Amino acid sequence: MHNEQRLYFLDWLRILAFILLLLYHTGMYYVTWDWHVKSPHAGTAIEPLMLLSSPWRMSLLFLVSGAAAGFLLRKMAAAAFVRERSARLLVPLLFGMLVIVPPQPYFEVVEKVGYAGSYADFMGLYLRAYGGFCKDGDCLLLPTWNHLWYLPYVWAYALVLAALAGTLGPAWLGRAGARLATLLAGWRALVLPAALLALVRIALKPHFEETHALVDDWFNHATYLPLFLAGSVLGGQAAFWRELERLRWPALGIALASWAALVAYHWQPEALQVWPVTARIGWATCQWCAIVAACGFARRHLSGDGPARQYLTQAVFPVYILHQTLIVCFSRLLRGSALPPATEGLVLLVLTVTASFGIFEIARRMPLLRPLFGLKDVNRIAVATATRQVG
Repeated sequence: MHNEQRLYFLDWLRILAFILLLLYHTGMYYVTWDWHVKSPHAGTAIEPLMLLSSPWRMSLLFLVSGAAAGFLLRKMAAAAFVRERSARLLVPLLFGMLVIVPPQPYFEVVEKVGYAGSYADFMGLYLRAYGGFCKDGDCLLLPTWNHLWYLPYVWAYALVLAALAGTLGPAWLGRAGARLATLLAGWRALVLPAALLALVRIALKPHFEETHALVDDWFNHATYLPLFLAGSVLGGQAAFWRELERLRWPALGIALASWAALVAYHWQPEALQVWPVTARIGWATCQWCAIVAACGFARRHLSGDGPARQYLTQAVFPVYILHQTLIVCFSRLLRGSALPPATEGLVLLVLTVTASFGIFEIARRMPLLRPLFGLKDVNRIAVATATRQVG
């Protein structure tokens, strides 16, 4: 029987989405797509596999993050919700930008523009917002949040959600969720969101670059904000999640077929020029149907609780904060090795996972470090646990 009070499968989806992000960023070192540093072995071999998750990975995270935010907002006033979200998201963001992220742009400018200064010299430039690291007219903006861009976006969307709840009343989440769940029944659960995502992609993608800079990222906002808000109102709608579980197999089939078409398009540049709208519809179809399949299979098979979920739910956010910098740093250590690319990639992944969880284990035992990695205060956890036991 599914637990409708605590949707454990959403926790598992968040965990698996962040694990997939770790794998994806490891892969970014080995593909031809632009990234901070590049392997001497970079090529196109694994790009079709990378494309398998590109359309939907972050979209799923925003949907699940919206559901978590909606559940939280149902338990507290809007002002308290904003304070909690600010502490959990902005403190790790600032710490990340000052301490965790800087090695990434440092090694990027060493590799791309031949910077010969020390890391200490670079940090002086980084903190002064130096803008002279340029190549082919493209200048690196400093300081930067790099892979942590997800944090200010979720925070900004949480502010929008709090403003809506404050304006429309606390019952708005339930009313909006019930209406949306009714609308997204049957075939409409597959077609309507995919059509909306396709419309956004067709209308905005050609005109707005994906910047991850928050203030000018209109295509991403038009994609991720609706998914976040949809998750926030649909989180408590059991009928909606049951519908996704029922549709999981056809959604998976459509997602895989769309992915195959995208791979064919990607390796036929002339097709992209002749059928750009078709390619964007295929991307959006893969994007939403993969989300439906992931949610449906997770609800079916991952609705139980246990020590693994409890541990990983706590660990996954610090691991997310750490992982990309560790990938970049370990890739530099392995750069002169004679390892075959596949073996090197596996070693890079193992080193990154081991170091990420090792640092998490240290941080969670130190009260001063916990908030810097987005971990709840130990005293608050103890009070909440005691309250549940008394109740």
